[in-house]
Amino acid sequence: MGTTDTPIRLKAVSSPDQPDVTPELEELYRGFEQELLVPLWTEIGDLMPAHPRSRAVPHLWTWQNLVRLADRAGHLVPVGRGGERRAIALANPSLGGRPFATPTLWAAIQYLMPGEDAPEHRHTQHAFRFIVEGSGVWTVVGGDAVPMKRGDFLPQAGWNWHAHHNATDEPMAWIDGLDIPFQYMNEAQFFEFGRDELPAEERTTPELSRSERLWGHPGLRPLGVQHGTAGSPLLAYKWEHTDRALAHQLDLEKQGYAGTVEPGHAAVRFSNPHDGSDVLPTIRAEFHRITGETAPIRETGSSVFQVFNGSGEVTVGDKTWSVTRGDLFVVPSWQPFSTRSEAGSTDSDSGALDLFRFSDSPVFEALGLHRTQLQTSEDA
Repeated sequence: MGTTDTPIRLKAVSSPDQPDVTPELEELYRGFEQELLVPLWTEIGDLMPAHPRSRAVPHLWTWQNLVRLADRAGHLVPVGRGGERRAIALANPSLGGRPFATPTLWAAIQYLMPGEDAPEHRHTQHAFRFIVEGSGVWTVVGGDAVPMKRGDFLPQAGWNWHAHHNATDEPMAWIDGLDIPFQYMNEAQFFEFGRDELPAEERTTPELSRSERLWGHPGLRPLGVQHGTAGSPLLAYKWEHTDRALAHQLDLEKQGYAGTVEPGHAAVRFSNPHDGSDVLPTIRAEFHRITGETAPIRETGSSVFQVFNGSGEVTVGDKTWSVTRGDLFVVPSWQPFSTRSEAGSTDSDSGALDLFRFSDSPVFEALGLHRTQLQTSEDA
């Protein structure tokens, strides 16, 4: 007889779409339980719903509270072997206390005190860092020291050795994004500790990393360099390039040319300069600049947004929040999402609402499961 930590319990229910409840049916169900079998007709409504029903719920985390708690942790919790990182994960309130923002995505605030080093390690989880404020920390990826500054996006494909060090006399916080839940649920993760100390040449703080000198020139690809690993070879996407691209889109719109997603909504996707694919195999990263109001849209898969600049109002499903710089929020699968900027916001260099977004879209697209739909009143 089969055994399980969670015994199967089948209950015969009198319903038009279920078989008649008889002693024979009850006996059949007990036999199913004994052999660890579950008939589809009792579960189809849960396993095959008419549309996605995410286990995650919309939720907002305010940057002010995150930084306050991260700073307290900075004075109480050391960084070193064992804990490895002073990273504090966003836990979606409907995912049973797991440190997951969505069923597939991890998001955390990482905090490094002055002069601190986060030790070297590597893992199969794909990761990135996004900097909403501050500078002075370098991440060292495969021996390449990469500066981190406000607005920079730094992807790092899985199984690359990496460490961080704060070369300044001020603490610094940033957002980490990883596919930890996806790899955890699919039982695919590996992890290794690295060197306890980095050599002096890897603790330098150059203005440009090796990866930027090779791959950071728009439209130009180095011919003498082979890149056969997963993920982007460019380890830093600078804010000045992102900002300029968004500003130019909106300028062209004002002149009557196409180029924006919708009126008053410019957007770019961070891409792999080697082949134009997503920067990471399991994570898509985008930047959106909104000067008005966006139409409600929903899609399969989940997203995490961080407000980079400006302020406004966002609606996810039946939740509406006012947001400002640094705030993070979750958009679960197939939940309608829309946003409205506060025009001329004093908390914005551009006078718009700037949003950084990362999602699991590459996974859904690779499996042929990605769908997007503009929501109408009939869909609500």
